[in-house]
Amino acid sequence: MSSTYDVLVLGGSGVDTIVHVPELPLPYADSYMIRPGIETRAGQTGDFVALGLTSLGLSTHHLDMIGDDPQGDLVRAFHRDHGIDFTEVPLPGGTKRAVNLVGPDGRRLSLYDDSRSRESDRLPEDLVRELAGVSRHAHVSITHPCVHALPLLHEAGLTISTDLHDWDGRNPYHEPFAYGADVVFVSSAALADPERTMRRVLERGRAQVVVATAGAEGSYLLTADGGPVHVPPVAPRGPVVDSNGAGDAFASGFLFGRLAGEDPRRCALYGAIAGAHACTVPATGCDAIDRTALLGEAVAFTGTPEGAGTGA
Repeated sequence: MSSTYDVLVLGGSGVDTIVHVPELPLPYADSYMIRPGIETRAGQTGDFVALGLTSLGLSTHHLDMIGDDPQGDLVRAFHRDHGIDFTEVPLPGGTKRAVNLVGPDGRRLSLYDDSRSRESDRLPEDLVRELAGVSRHAHVSITHPCVHALPLLHEAGLTISTDLHDWDGRNPYHEPFAYGADVVFVSSAALADPERTMRRVLERGRAQVVVATAGAEGSYLLTADGGPVHVPPVAPRGPVVDSNGAGDAFASGFLFGRLAGEDPRRCALYGAIAGAHACTVPATGCDAIDRTALLGEAVAFTGTPEGAGTGA
């Protein structure tokens, strides 16, 4: 085990079955003939954040619970094949899985199997403390075992980030994550008033920056110093084929900038570039932008060479 990790990723491992459908929403029919077909691969939110960070050159360790099953074997192979350090804890209910319906325009609808989780699921405290002790930052997925790890990460003095995904701003389940992280990502899709929710997170929690992603509209930043600030989207370099993993890629790019000491707007630009790249990768693929490509696109987008990432 490396003596120092840039980022410890907690939770978010699993397997997705990708189903390509002719349109979303999918009208009812007895059956559909679909191409390119149905394929199962490892990769859920924590897996893709770890992949994105590793591709950007950050030393990353992923900790999560998975099952002793064929799906768990896919998760193990994912980390092994991409050179990501992975510590697994047995998950009695079996490896988490989902079905993603993907339309021709790249939009997706995810169906998560919630039967794998148990109230008793926990990440061992000693293990969390050990890994936190050799890490600079922790990115915490909003899975049940991870909420119990938050106090241990605070105790270790780590900065923390989390992605609330499609939080509606009201569901209390998300609040420990929202108020316990220094960097908070959230999709604006289900927020009736994104700015109000972002300000509440700043006021009630420990967040220094809140980022609301808005897909093709870009993202919005809010810090204690003011805002919100709109960061425009970045046009993908290729055809948009799938939005799976775009939010995870955005988080990876943003954290790359933050750990390099960049200002929030530059971090959001990095996130936008990484997210745009992810939209050009088929749902069955596992590819993330690397540091050279990201920094090159940032220079092309802004015309300035700042942000070499030397602090990461």
